Amino acid sequence: MRSLEDLRQILRRINQKGYGAYRDIAGFYAFEGGSLHIDRVQRDPFADPSKLRLRIPMQRAQLPRELTDTRNRRTALADHLAREFRKQVGLSQNRLSQHRQGSGKSGLIFIDAGGQEVLERTAMLIEEDFVEARVQVGLPAAGRTVLGDVAEELLCDRLPELALATLVWAALDQDRARSFVHCIDNQEHLRQQLQEQGLVAFVGDGSCLPRISGADDKPLASQVIPFSSPPSLSVTLPLLHPQTLPSVKENSSSATPHTHITGMGIREGITLIIGGGYHGKSTLLQALEHAVVSHIPGDGREWVVTRRDAVKIRAEDGRRVAGVDISPFIRNLPSGKSTTRFFSDDASGSTSQAANIVEAMESGSRTLLLDEDTSATNFMIRDARMQALVLESEEPITPFLHRVRELKTTFDTSTILVMGGSGDYFDVADCTLRMRNYLPEDLTQEARDLVQQTPLPPTPRSLPDLEPLRQRSPLPQSFKASKGRREINISTRELDQLLFGTQRIDLRQWEQLFDRSQTRAIGYLLHWAAQNKMDGRRSLREVLEDIEDLLDKGGLECLDPLGKKETHPGCFARPRPQDIAAALNRLRSLEIA
Repeated sequence: MRSLEDLRQILRRINQKGYGAYRDIAGFYAFEGGSLHIDRVQRDPFADPSKLRLRIPMQRAQLPRELTDTRNRRTALADHLAREFRKQVGLSQNRLSQHRQGSGKSGLIFIDAGGQEVLERTAMLIEEDFVEARVQVGLPAAGRTVLGDVAEELLCDRLPELALATLVWAALDQDRARSFVHCIDNQEHLRQQLQEQGLVAFVGDGSCLPRISGADDKPLASQVIPFSSPPSLSVTLPLLHPQTLPSVKENSSSATPHTHITGMGIREGITLIIGGGYHGKSTLLQALEHAVVSHIPGDGREWVVTRRDAVKIRAEDGRRVAGVDISPFIRNLPSGKSTTRFFSDDASGSTSQAANIVEAMESGSRTLLLDEDTSATNFMIRDARMQALVLESEEPITPFLHRVRELKTTFDTSTILVMGGSGDYFDVADCTLRMRNYLPEDLTQEARDLVQQTPLPPTPRSLPDLEPLRQRSPLPQSFKASKGRREINISTRELDQLLFGTQRIDLRQWEQLFDRSQTRAIGYLLHWAAQNKMDGRRSLREVLEDIEDLLDKGGLECLDPLGKKETHPGCFARPRPQDIAAALNRLRSLEIA
């Protein structure tokens, strides 16, 4: 391994030469306390930035073992270190301003740190003997001419300083780092308790659920009513680490660390969330759909946890559906088209919502989240008057109302449903919550009394029993990641748009992706699965289990460039099996055996 002095000499030699001369700097360089690894040098100042790694030996970093001894703690600490690195880059913007005075991406320093969610990422790697930050850097240029002197300060001085300031335990705010890890560890501990407690979700008292806006996921800072559980639904769960918790009083918290947390437990079964407009129904549901992953301290939703397999279901007009059995909800179409193996390049609201439910269950989900605002009305309900005028023989849709109870009894699938316009669901609900001024009230008994007073007419048709889910087997030849001469053409410029080969997978209606790096990882995981696991016989569920096994054993490191060791792996964050299945099902070339 060469030294930084060798790198300085190279940069002085190529100063003012053409940009291609930067290729000479690729390699490993030691500095006092660590090493700089330049894995990929960009071809042009306007191209994607160069990929570098900064490694500090654990003997120097001295990260506490008790913060890295489980996968979840290691993920949490790595996330915190990546955020600290990004913060230090931001604080040093004035010093780096001269680096940014070149062309293209000159002087850019980027690390793939997260937003409000904490995800397993490739941005920071913590191993037994070292800790490593994976960054992207724009090499300085004037036009297409190397700025060697500016690059020397950036690569040989500033990057090593950033590494030593953010990857070494002695240089960190240790109390804040420890508190961060403990908060994430507590959230995962709560999530693991849900099933044994018979819960699908938990909302801690004092949580701040509203967001700044639909475009800003940070917590609303003013005029927020802290969440408070109805006494009848209040549960208390143990924490793994003592924790300072928010108070149900506005903008306050308890100074004494707690070993237990109290909040609202949402039990397995059918939970109905009702209330007037703008009283917090959808805000609560959105918090639950985001709570499949952990959140940073101060997010306001860090004490909201939902089972990891929970899926938000909605109507999705225009999406492609490939070979899905939607017959539990839709049958006897006028065209005679099969609904046991339903295909459509342009599904309607009702058929897309039916497919979304079946696909979610096929991927392993046993918790469904629905909001009437994003559902197809004719899929959700048919009132008595409509049933009287539209003959049973002319209506192919079985409303979700008539199947939701059977989903629980047959498949043990729970449902949380926001409904503000129809009381028909009172008949099937195990729990009815009314949101009033952002606070929940338990109206289960009142709803049952109302049902007794005004019962619904009987279901107009004799419904066939739900049958076991039919597992589909995707064909590998339908997953072509190549484009022209490029063997692998997978990229994403937006959170909800994945370019896979020559196709664009539209994920705009999939509401549980939180980071573009998850979307990118999904593309490479689909390619890996098609190359290694799909054979036309293995079911989609088995393929998803293979992917989980790959990530559990090898981590995200193996994805790009598909298993090459000792190089920058790219910017990836771990998706759930349900997220991967969502992208697979929206691939327009998907073929089913």
